[in-house]
Amino acid sequence: MSKTVLIVDDSTSFRQVVGIALKGAGYTVVEACDGRDALGKLDGRKINLIVSDVNMPVMDGISFVKAAKLLPAYKFTPVIMLTTEAGEAMKSAGKAAGVRAWVVKPFQPPVLLDAVAKLILP
Repeated sequence: MSKTVLIVDDSTSFRQVVGIALKGAGYTVVEACDGRDALGKLDGRKINLIVSDVNMPVMDGISFVKAAKLLPAYKFTPVIMLTTEAGEAMKSAGKAAGVRAWVVKPFQPPVLLDAVAKLILP
């Protein structure tokens, strides 16, 4: 059974690029356009990993991660931030919220897939 990854990004084209890389590696993909949309997708289904942007309208990535970690079913779901943000303050805020890895855009798909593989348990 394939593992499911939730991609959260306000850019449709970026979600497609990440989705193609993940689907090519055998993962099932669920997409959300911002943090609020993503919270709606955390409806009890098994999500093995979340890949989220930081800067999004409606609800940003850090706020989304904080909210997701309050949901018992997703408290331990690993999160990768895939963002243009590279500042230490933002990374610290992400880590405090529960982010496990930080990948800076533009990214190379093998780098992302390597991070995903390390965080999704077999």
